[in-house]
Amino acid sequence: MKSGKCENNEYYRIQNLPYEKFIAFGSRALTDSELLAILLRSGSHGRSACLLGEEVLNKITCYGNGLSGLYHIPLKSLQEIDGIGEVKAIQLKSVAELSTRMAQAKAKDGLSFLRPSSVADYYMERFRHENVEYIMLLLVDCGMHLIEEHILSKGTVNASLISPREVFIYALQVQAAGVMLLHNHPGGNPIPSDNDFKVTERIRKVGVLTDIPLLDHIIIGDNQYFSFKESQLMKLEEREDGL
Repeated sequence: MKSGKCENNEYYRIQNLPYEKFIAFGSRALTDSELLAILLRSGSHGRSACLLGEEVLNKITCYGNGLSGLYHIPLKSLQEIDGIGEVKAIQLKSVAELSTRMAQAKAKDGLSFLRPSSVADYYMERFRHENVEYIMLLLVDCGMHLIEEHILSKGTVNASLISPREVFIYALQVQAAGVMLLHNHPGGNPIPSDNDFKVTERIRKVGVLTDIPLLDHIIIGDNQYFSFKESQLMKLEEREDGL
């Protein structure tokens, strides 16, 4: 009985100490607050590091789902938590940035401009955390390899603000074989707006005239995307033009 009680006490101790739990069961066994506790290393004013981690999670809730809120929360807002000074706040924000870069590096391994899903995966981490809309131009060669990328617009994606002249000057300068548009919807829903259709149609028509086709327009949402190519919207328009 005594031995069993000791074993139970040891299990309870491990369950409540993140470092020991990590060693005994691995990182996947830890909760979000326990992982944060390891990063924070110490608590404050009689609170454990785990409790401080839970306070961080509660604070970032209004900035995103779960740990993703760490990316959006301002540094000063983190420092409003009792026990989180400048150093700990910077550490937490650095982890959020590292996780974003790691996700993008992983997506790069499968990047193919022939597959909209892989393009969306690669750019997802860069854009889905942004609070305003960006529209990016991707220039590819005849082998469907990326030559260059350019931010065309920041703010509302409006057809009147996207200059086909600018798009195709870039394309001609690097002798691109095709162009792609990619932009984000900060609200998380990637369904195209009326302006998105106007932008796509405007660039597509000029691409036909210059023999530098618009290959796709991909809209990034929160863990989801929309592709004009996959939806066959551009193909339908081309058939209407007799192309």
